[in-house]
Amino acid sequence: MGSETLRFETTNGPSTAYAAFPNGGSGKAVVVIHEWWGLNDHVKDIVNRYAAEGFVAIAPDLYRGTIATNAEDASKLMHALQIDDGLDTIRNAMFSATEKYGISHFGITGYCMGGTFALRAACELEGISAAVPFYGDIPGDDVLQQLKVPTIFVSGTRDQWISPEKVAGLEDATERFELPVQSLKYDADHAFFNDTRPEVYDATAAADAWTKAVAFFNSRL
Repeated sequence: MGSETLRFETTNGPSTAYAAFPNGGSGKAVVVIHEWWGLNDHVKDIVNRYAAEGFVAIAPDLYRGTIATNAEDASKLMHALQIDDGLDTIRNAMFSATEKYGISHFGITGYCMGGTFALRAACELEGISAAVPFYGDIPGDDVLQQLKVPTIFVSGTRDQWISPEKVAGLEDATERFELPVQSLKYDADHAFFNDTRPEVYDATAAADAWTKAVAFFNSRL
């Protein structure tokens, strides 16, 4: 397994992505979108885990080098990030990876803020064939009804941000628009996948969600 930094241009200036790739490889690729903290070691570890499963994996840096270490700074960074800017960074990271590794289509996943962008990208960007957003915010009907990509939406029933009521709204939209969405719910808190945060990490739920995400991407890519 190897890793490197991809460098590319976006509408609002240069950015990077952390990339990891298996020896040999399967030609399958997953984009991993970081939490509101930024592209930190935890996210790079997830990228490495996907590479160990045989995927080329890339994590675009939506903050262009800034990493938050407390919730106040993370909140400021997240709220300062425009949706269009984040999507443009993801789009250009995918284009860079396509040129570098010869990839034709991608899966996409993300956590917290990254789940928001993963779901939005699945609705709006070309080249995505499967999506597994974890507890991200849910766009309005005007965006959701564009979703044609098979998607697993992962949430925790004790999440106070992406609450059961919000998830119910997604499930309602799934029925109304006949969206290709499976809702996967755990008795867990927000950010339950983050093993660097013992106050919310749920090892059992995280392991099950990981197994299902990897199997889904293997079957869809």
